[in-house]
Amino acid sequence: MHLELRHLRTVRAIHEQGGLARAAEVLNITQSALSHQVKALEEQAGVELFVRRAKPMRLSAAGMRLLRLAEQVLPLVAATEAEFKGVEMGRVGRLHIAMECHACFDWLLPVLDMFRRTWPDVDVDIRQRLAFSALPALAREEVDLVISSDPEEMPGVTFQPLFDYSPTLLVPAGHPLVAKGWAEPADFADQTLITYPMDRGRLDVFSQFLTPAGVEPARTRQVELTAVAVMLVASGRGIAVMPDWVLRREAANPELALLPLGQGGMMRRLYAAIRENDLSLPYIAHILRLSRTEALRMLRDPAA
Repeated sequence: MHLELRHLRTVRAIHEQGGLARAAEVLNITQSALSHQVKALEEQAGVELFVRRAKPMRLSAAGMRLLRLAEQVLPLVAATEAEFKGVEMGRVGRLHIAMECHACFDWLLPVLDMFRRTWPDVDVDIRQRLAFSALPALAREEVDLVISSDPEEMPGVTFQPLFDYSPTLLVPAGHPLVAKGWAEPADFADQTLITYPMDRGRLDVFSQFLTPAGVEPARTRQVELTAVAVMLVASGRGIAVMPDWVLRREAANPELALLPLGQGGMMRRLYAAIRENDLSLPYIAHILRLSRTEALRMLRDPAA
């Protein structure tokens, strides 16, 4: 027996409307066409599906079995059609994010909370395990957006600028570098450097400051949480370099001092890497806009 969705819709419509005439109106076909369709379906099934003598017209036992199938299948088909329509209109989709920037959680999570209120049908996730291979994962379509400060030439991928930030040195208030007012690479040679647990190539203090100068800190210590790193610095257990947005809240802490890297300080730019084909998606445009405006507003005013 060859069943089509129109057959299931026909069985349901005749059951709900109680006759061919009204069912034909609901299905937007002529009564004659509907009658031929029912006859052809019964010939396929080899059994009578409707009790025509009854008023209103009702389903036979075999017809009731088809009705139960229709009640299971048609709502699923309707839901799928609605989902496809939502995808076509840009309301439904996926936003899986990988970050090459450990401290970006500070601003990204509040931005995502704002985003999901506008786009509740977009599946949002942060793929932490892909932090060390974020850009290859983007090319493989395992993630849809990568937060990075190191743009690369990648076919089919565009790096959209978000905002600038300054990697800043955090030291205890009584540290000798406070009198100097800034730090150079050589100042790290006898220090314990506290970092996030990331590859050195993705840490500004190494890639942009120490490694080009050929300087290695005396010791390194990896810490997962920003608050723990700040506590260790305040206790005199080491120094740390973090983005300025992380350290603004510590500016009034009498136990700590913030210093620029180099006399003039260092500036870096954060990017969102996305596939070029996704640029036209409305929710991608919105997350980029939020990341530029709301994130910057929060960074400038930590109490916001």
